[in-house]
Amino acid sequence: MKIEHIAFWVEDLEKAKNFYETYFDMIASDRYHNPTKNFTSYFLSFKEEGTRIELMHRPDIAITSGQRGLVTGITHLAISVGSKEQVDQLTERLRTDSFTIAGEPRTTGDGYYESVVLDTEGNLVEITE
Repeated sequence: MKIEHIAFWVEDLEKAKNFYETYFDMIASDRYHNPTKNFTSYFLSFKEEGTRIELMHRPDIAITSGQRGLVTGITHLAISVGSKEQVDQLTERLRTDSFTIAGEPRTTGDGYYESVVLDTEGNLVEITE
C-alpha cells in the first residue's frame, strides 16, 4: 500500500500550483474543470516519486477558521529535499521571496532536520533533509 495523493482546498488555485512547481520542482497536470460543479483542480507530482498532491478549488468552499496546523485534520505536509544544506538553501530562498518561515532550520526532538514555511494558502510545509 502507499499514499496515492493528498488533496487541499485552496482559494487561489494558480498561485498555489505555482508555489509547489517553483519551490519543490513538482510537475502539474493539465487543469481539470467541471463546469457543472464549478470545480477546478491540478494534480502535482514529483519526478522521482509517485505520491501526488491535488489542489482543488470551488468558490463555495468555506475558509478554515482557526490557525492552520492547530485544528483537527491535516497538520502539515512534509517534503524531503535531500540534505541539511538544501533545507537551509530553500528556507532562505523562501524567506527572500517573502514567504513566512514558521520554524527556523533545526534538528527536532525526533531527529528530523527541518524548517517550516507557510505556503500561499497558509498551510504548514515542513522542509526536511
